Formats: sequence, structure tokens, C-alpha cells
Amino acid sequence: MGSNSIGQVDRVLGIDGSVLTAADLPPRNLKRWIARRKAEIVAAVEGGLLSESEACAGYNISREEFSAWLNAYDRDGVPGLRARVKARGMRRRHRDEAQFHTAPEFIPHIGLD
Repeated sequence: MGSNSIGQVDRVLGIDGSVLTAADLPPRNLKRWIARRKAEIVAAVEGGLLSESEACAGYNISREEFSAWLNAYDRDGVPGLRARVKARGMRRRHRDEAQFHTAPEFIPHIGLD
């Protein structure tokens, strides 16, 4: 949207259509990330307000985690960034895996009699 004298962007379009500036970004000492805050960081990086390196270093997140945020946001928007969505998917995967692990006493022994 706007840029300063050295060509760096000083404001971008936020996730809700409002203007997002560096002053609007979440505090850097966050202990708990909610989906909206993650989406604001994604918008800031995609819009050029922050570089990916600045976001990762400033918010103490790994590049892998940030990449996961980008993918989740691109795929599902803000709801994709919810922690419980990831946890629900993990519970579902573990439940599905558990269906394939039958207790040994229930495995038929064919041809062993």
C-alpha cells in the first residue's frame, strides 16, 4: 500500500481489509498465538511490511513453523491457523491408526493349528 523513503512498505492490507502497520502487529513477546495474530504476521510478510527473516527472528518462530502458517493460511484462511484444527487432525490420525493395531489375542492364526 504505502512505502517510506527507502522503498520499504510501511503499511499493508490486513486480514480484515483494514490497514496494517508495524504498530498494529502483535507484541513480540507473545506466549500464546491465536489464529488472527498468526494471520496478521502472514499478511505483514506477504505484503512486504516484514521480511520472513524479520518475522521469524522477531517472534521467535522457526522458518518451518512460519512456512506451515503460510500453507495453512493459503489452504484454509484464518481457520486453518487455529491450533485446535491441527490437534483435531492429529487425534483423528491417531484414532485411524489405532484401528489398524489389533491386539494380538484377536489376530486369527490361520494354518497354525
